[in-house]
Amino acid sequence: MRLRTISIHAGVDKDAAYNSVITPIYQTSTFRFEDIGKTKGYDYSRTANPTRTALEENICALEGGVLARATATGMSAIATTLHFFKAGSHIICTNDCYGGTERLLRTYSEIFNFKVTYVNMQNLDEVKNALRPNTKALWIETPSNPLLNIVDIRALSEIAHNHTALSIVDNTFLSPVNQRPFELGADIIVHSTTKYLNGHSDVVGGAIVVNSPKLAERLHFLVNTLGQGESPFDSWLVLRGIKTLIPRIKAHEENALAVAKFLKSHPAIRKVNYPGLECHPQHSLALRQQYGFGGMVSFEVNDGIEEVNSILRSVKIFSVAESLGGIESLICHPVTMTHASMNAELREQAGINERVIRLSVGIEDPNDLIEDLDKAFQVYAPVFAGSSIENNK
Repeated sequence: MRLRTISIHAGVDKDAAYNSVITPIYQTSTFRFEDIGKTKGYDYSRTANPTRTALEENICALEGGVLARATATGMSAIATTLHFFKAGSHIICTNDCYGGTERLLRTYSEIFNFKVTYVNMQNLDEVKNALRPNTKALWIETPSNPLLNIVDIRALSEIAHNHTALSIVDNTFLSPVNQRPFELGADIIVHSTTKYLNGHSDVVGGAIVVNSPKLAERLHFLVNTLGQGESPFDSWLVLRGIKTLIPRIKAHEENALAVAKFLKSHPAIRKVNYPGLECHPQHSLALRQQYGFGGMVSFEVNDGIEEVNSILRSVKIFSVAESLGGIESLICHPVTMTHASMNAELREQAGINERVIRLSVGIEDPNDLIEDLDKAFQVYAPVFAGSSIENNK
């Protein structure tokens, strides 16, 4: 089956009793044994639940993996993945990662004596120079959050494998529709299913997908042992959301490109980050390893925090909120929101400064989104009124 068909049909046929087309919600904590030591495949919902299994089979098929496990949140997916490694392990992480990822790595460094080196993964020599005898994984985010930097998954995976380390890719920003890391050599894929996979801002969840039987055995053990599995109802919500994933992604992407072009032409904006623009420094790499450019855009204003605050207070359609990937458009200030917990020195080194604003571009009419931003810019700098919309026509 092709991807669009997989998104709708994979894993969902679970109702042998009544043949329901939509997967039922098996809202139960435990299952009755048929005889001593004999079940119908399920005994306790922490270990497995039919609704969660349907979601896991669906995500696994979309990513082309061996096994997927759905977890309670995106951060629980990251935390569970880190339990693949023993105390004292060394991990190389992209220096412009999600703030929650950096916070968790810092916490695990304190608890489990993990050693973490943050590097600019666009520079492969910098990655190679960071390798140590105890390096166990490369933690890759591409596009990065919030700067939309692109790194070479295939090249980084080769570096990891040459060092008998794992290549781990956070694929939240693009989803399997626009990027499939296993095709590029990755070993583990993590998702916050809260975002594009669910797509409706009404549930939190995560997923881990692996591409080998050995990793699959360990993944099942960890999710069960740590009690990280997604609840039945939340699993059902994510599975429902995935059914419209492909048309949603295409709509997000069309709108994001229109917004990025508008921002690029606006005199109040000093820099726009969107891989779909030909001026993006890694545009050619994105064309090679991605199937699309996604719905995330970030930009830098000319001035500082006062201009940022003015824009956030002036938008009407964009909601000032964290998270991303929902059908509605969101706007956030990473330094004070999504990346507030990140080490300040590392954040500044990565280029995540107070002038950066991040947009999760929804599927509304793009003209309304552009007009909303333009009016918000005018509040701070009336001299620019209407100029960018005219330039963008």
